[in-house]
Amino acid sequence: MSRTLTAARRSPMAAPRSFVWSRRVFLTLLTGFVLLPVYVMLSSSLKPLEDVSGKFRWWPSGLTIRPYIDIWSTVPLAKYFLNSLIVAGAATVCSVVIAIFAAYGVSRYRFRGKRLFTVTVLSTQMFPGILFLLPLFLIYVNIGNSTGIALFGSRLGLILTYLTFSLPFSIWMLIGYFESVPRDLDEAAMVDGCGPLGALFRVVVPAAVPGIVAVAVYAFMTAWGEVLFASVMTNDTTRTLAIGLQGYATQNDVYWNQVMAASLVVSVPVVAGFLLLQRYLVAGLTAGAVK
Repeated sequence: MSRTLTAARRSPMAAPRSFVWSRRVFLTLLTGFVLLPVYVMLSSSLKPLEDVSGKFRWWPSGLTIRPYIDIWSTVPLAKYFLNSLIVAGAATVCSVVIAIFAAYGVSRYRFRGKRLFTVTVLSTQMFPGILFLLPLFLIYVNIGNSTGIALFGSRLGLILTYLTFSLPFSIWMLIGYFESVPRDLDEAAMVDGCGPLGALFRVVVPAAVPGIVAVAVYAFMTAWGEVLFASVMTNDTTRTLAIGLQGYATQNDVYWNQVMAASLVVSVPVVAGFLLLQRYLVAGLTAGAVK
């Protein structure tokens, strides 16, 4: 038995000791490189302003939680947080609901133009978002002038804008995931008396929860941290967090410690949600990718 183990250890398939140690060193350096900005952000958020705006110090001269208190009064951070939550949440819900119906129709039915529809949905991801900035701006302004529906500078307009980004990818991903769900489940549900919608919500959707969660996380992240369109399509009332953080920079000074503290505060919901839904996200992405 001992000879077998010794032979297995000396097998050509076993990794050399030098490779193992070099891999450990590389991963350690890579981890340190990734965690270094996190440390700088965390330590800067606990420093007085003079320790951040002047000569940078790796360790603060004195720890203080004052930046975490001042971030709420320097700018209306709570209002920006609420705007981002409403816009990202509404865009996520609309994207998931529409994508479920569209993907189910494409994966389960044959109709004229089906291939053209799927290719068009996928091809929209090839264009940079800045190409849609001016057309959307003109469309929103003209709709507001002709109908009185205020899309420019409103939460509704920003929600519709983010749908144009997240919805094509959501549909394309759910098509692949729904096609991996056996159609025998649909047929069994219809034999039991369910219609197409009953089969969708009682059979297909429960089986596709990982894919739906992955789509929801993608849609939420797209809307939560977007900067370009939020800087043009919003005003002082509807401004989101990504743009509101710029308020900590004035003509005379930049409150770097408050910027770091606010960045950590607004990152907590996203990081917590990702950690809670991580297993669903990985399962959904891998299943859709394989299909």
